[in-house]
Amino acid sequence: MSFGKGYIQVYTGNGKGKTTAAIGLAIRALGAGKKVLFLQFMKDRVYSEHNLLSRLSPALTVETFGKPFFIAREGDLDQESLEKWQDRVVIFPPGNPPPAYVALLQAGLERARTALTAGEYDLVVLDEINVAMYYGLVPVAAVLELVREKAEGVEVVLTGRNAPPEIIDCADLVTEMREVKHYYNQGVNARKGIEG
Repeated sequence: MSFGKGYIQVYTGNGKGKTTAAIGLAIRALGAGKKVLFLQFMKDRVYSEHNLLSRLSPALTVETFGKPFFIAREGDLDQESLEKWQDRVVIFPPGNPPPAYVALLQAGLERARTALTAGEYDLVVLDEINVAMYYGLVPVAAVLELVREKAEGVEVVLTGRNAPPEIIDCADLVTEMREVKHYYNQGVNARKGIEG
């Protein structure tokens, strides 16, 4: 039971809610009797949704391809952010991402390729894949190839800030979450169950 054609959706922008929207879509698809694969790039199993999603339905598979730290290119974070994140962020020179992280995300891409081309799932979410492309951990060309090779009835969602123009161009639906106001700017850290 597929969605018919199966479209390419992108949730991007600097505002909160991209992963949350993808989770909502996954739940909606499950409610319609669809089979869902939720692949999270650059995330470890530390987010609150992991406490529930894997138990929600046998028709939902959640897999993570990340490490228990964030990464950033040199110059991307200001001194205040560096002090805040301390040892929870790994900084790398532009064009030289950590090889172990690249290998991990390559395994995630291969998992995505298998899922998208086999047609085993009705909906495949590639959560934070846009960020992985932005940091050069995953080539944009490889992701374009993935979505172009997907089986006809598979719906695919790509989330994360900084979606490359090529991804936006190939998508059928693009939603940009724009931050208008956020309590983070008032010094409020990520709260369990809301941001993490």
